[in-house]
Amino acid sequence: MSDSINIMSLIKKRPQAMAEIKGSPVYPDIYGRVYFYKIKQGVIVLSLVYSLPNLSDLCAESVLGYHIHSGETCTGNDTDYFSNALGHYNPANCPHPYHAGDMPPLFNANGTAFSAFLTDRFTIEEIIGKTVIIHSMPDDFTTQPAGNSGVRIACGEIMLLNNKRL
Repeated sequence: MSDSINIMSLIKKRPQAMAEIKGSPVYPDIYGRVYFYKIKQGVIVLSLVYSLPNLSDLCAESVLGYHIHSGETCTGNDTDYFSNALGHYNPANCPHPYHAGDMPPLFNANGTAFSAFLTDRFTIEEIIGKTVIIHSMPDDFTTQPAGNSGVRIACGEIMLLNNKRL
């Protein structure tokens, strides 16, 4: 039992990295945070995002693509507000959905999404300065190179939260 993960005690601790999520000009109300915790087994990613597009159709898309991208900034142009976030973080040049930056989708529940998962696809050191992107549609986990997950509706830049060595 000594190798087990106690998620409740973990989230009471200070994460090593964080991204503050902000919506695009089309979705300016989206906001939230993504926390990254280094543990022996890998990295726990904990996300809480608010004011996601609320869909009135019960059977409409409420699952959103969610990835770490290799770009360093949440800037872009008039057709892709976060184009400078570049593509999925993929240092091993794997096919989709095996990019290091491919993450489980976010499930939109009345405008709010919460997610927590463990990954060993990246370390916190590797992702500092990268970006987190939320897409308008679910990732299909098949289409190359990015899962056909629609437009980028929100973005956050991943930053180190303390000066301690990781």
